[in-house]
Amino acid sequence: MKPYLVIQLILLSAVGVLLIVFGLLLWIGKKISLIHEYHYRNVRPKDIPVYTRLMGIALLVFGAALVATGVLNALFDTSLGWIAFAVGMVVFFLLANHAQNTYNGSWFG
Repeated sequence: MKPYLVIQLILLSAVGVLLIVFGLLLWIGKKISLIHEYHYRNVRPKDIPVYTRLMGIALLVFGAALVATGVLNALFDTSLGWIAFAVGMVVFFLLANHAQNTYNGSWFG
């Protein structure tokens, strides 16, 4: 395995696992304080569980996509993993955008 692929795998996996942990804390733990205050300023208290669920899943999906990117690129010595990155980024944006617009009114309140 090429050295740059090992470094890429380590970095993408570390950031991916961190996002997965944050996603789980948001989704399962309802830790809305992990998000900057202006992103949830207008979220009503009764909507916090569904808002944190959506944002948590969005982060979890993107984190998993980062890990998958590093693993696929390292295992197959190819850049095909970046397709997983792109899919994860799109899913993250769609989920986060839905949560923001539905429960906060906009991205910045």
